[in-house]
Amino acid sequence: MLRGMRKASSNWLGKTIMAAVMGVLIISFGIWGIADIFRGFGQSTLATIGHTEISTEQFRQIYTERLQQIGRQFGRPMTMDQARAFGFDRQVLQQIIDEAALNEHARQLGLGQSDAETMRMITSDPNFKGVSGAFDPARFQATIRQVGYTEQRYVADQRKVSLRRQIANTITAGLEPPKAMVEALVRFQNEQRSIEYIKLDAAQAGTIDPPSPEALAAYFEDHKTRFRAPEYRKISFVAITPEEIGKWSTVSDEEARKVFEERKDKLATAERRQVSQIVFPSIEEAQAARSRIASGLSFEDLAKERGLNPADVDLGTVAKSGILDPAIAEAAFSLNSGEVSEPVKGRFGTALVKVGKIEPGNQVTYESVAPQLKREIAAANARTQVASLHDKMEDERGGGASVVEAAQKLGLAAVTIEAVDRSGRAPNGQPVAGIPQGLNVISQAFSSDIGVDNDPIQFNGGYVWFDVLGITPSRERGIDEVKDQVEARWREDQISSRLRAKAADIVQKLGQGGKLADEAASLGVKLDTAAGFKRDATLPGVPADVIQAAFRTPKDAAAQAPGAAGGELIVLRVTDVTEPAVDLASSDIKKLKDALLQGLSDEQIAEYVKKLEALIGTRINPGAFAQVTGANN
Repeated sequence: MLRGMRKASSNWLGKTIMAAVMGVLIISFGIWGIADIFRGFGQSTLATIGHTEISTEQFRQIYTERLQQIGRQFGRPMTMDQARAFGFDRQVLQQIIDEAALNEHARQLGLGQSDAETMRMITSDPNFKGVSGAFDPARFQATIRQVGYTEQRYVADQRKVSLRRQIANTITAGLEPPKAMVEALVRFQNEQRSIEYIKLDAAQAGTIDPPSPEALAAYFEDHKTRFRAPEYRKISFVAITPEEIGKWSTVSDEEARKVFEERKDKLATAERRQVSQIVFPSIEEAQAARSRIASGLSFEDLAKERGLNPADVDLGTVAKSGILDPAIAEAAFSLNSGEVSEPVKGRFGTALVKVGKIEPGNQVTYESVAPQLKREIAAANARTQVASLHDKMEDERGGGASVVEAAQKLGLAAVTIEAVDRSGRAPNGQPVAGIPQGLNVISQAFSSDIGVDNDPIQFNGGYVWFDVLGITPSRERGIDEVKDQVEARWREDQISSRLRAKAADIVQKLGQGGKLADEAASLGVKLDTAAGFKRDATLPGVPADVIQAAFRTPKDAAAQAPGAAGGELIVLRVTDVTEPAVDLASSDIKKLKDALLQGLSDEQIAEYVKKLEALIGTRINPGAFAQVTGANN
């Protein structure tokens, strides 16, 4: 339908008609009260927690950012419908309310945090460290920009995170996992068992005579759904990726040298310095401290007097670009080793800066970086060509062209698959050819329909467009079409039924004092053993179902479990159970206690926040929530 509208509006008459139609729609929206699309929503508040208000637009921004983050992680966008199906919308709302409740509580308690401490917390975050191990401003900016933050907003949010953490740490202080819980978990995790077992397969089922036509027909009638023909779809697609279009170009030395000259300064290893700073609330206090240093007080003793740890003042050994505050950076790189600066007015206050060890920088040669430069240039060329073809393909699709038509016009090779089911198989049961590894075009096609203008799929640094050209509905097959399959399934069921009966008989005999070795000898199968394994063990030739059955079965008792191969059964007997010793001082126990403590802490904080929300009052506007999350669409 959308493609038809585009075709209809491609000439002057069509444009005039479409403009008139849209004008009528806009007027009707105004009459029926839908003109809020121009004014904004009537109710601007989505939730209130105490005196804290979460606006509809604030939630919309956060919710959209979270959806985009999920989309980037999975390599494809998450729709509003999918988010609601997974409960993602409610999770985001609850998280925002929880955070707002703690923020409100921090305000009520009068908690605060200095700019200097916020800066120290950010610059020490390992997510923002570069290859040198020091804070990298470029990495910081790129990382927060990727998740939709400005620097100001991120700093403000981190201050709130720190205050919430103060409350959480207070709530969970002194919490300790109960000794009985630790011991029970250690015994559960470290208990060991040993078994002996035999495998039963088709050979132990005996001779299975072919079914009579009547028996086969009756079996088919009882299991018709097993033999239905699946739904098939005819699809076409075209991939525009660097690999598919073959645009990984050979880069000449001339081109690479030009880039090298442009980047020479950035490619060189910058000078790095060990930098420390002490931040003061006022310039007068900073000047007084500088005078004391001039009189003989050491920078380190001054830090101790102010109750600062080495980690509070040390910015690490960094390049000039690695210091977040430009004023501090300028001061640090104008000093000699061992010198302390005059008071510097920085972004987060007035500071004294000291420089320790200085590591000189060095230049790089073209030959040392040429291979890497050529790879980067080739990748950039390919991305440029992919972007250009993407725009051309979108233009063709916007003009009403099908995927095949657009591909032909642009000189691209489109792939057409005549029939494929949801599992990627053709009607002959074999996997279809021509679909690149990792491309989920089939699942996308089964979520679409004939004539739908589908969004391109992001794939391998490029895009894939597809059309659904035809649908063959699922149908019941006649027995003549699937006679061989029906007979094979009938035989498998017969074998499975006999093996289950035989396994049950062996388990009964073992329960009455029989020996598994005798049963193995009578059946002509090998008696195997597995010793000293835990619940999470992976044993060669022993399926996970057998290990689980072993831990459900008492010592000297027998059980049966599915084997690794289809139709195979395993009969086992537990020969030994070893209870583990519990050493509460071991490193493994410490790790377990830490994991338990984290879980208990999370539960305690969750209960605290739940009670807090009830005390300070929480209200949610369901209409605004539904509007933002698409539930009203």
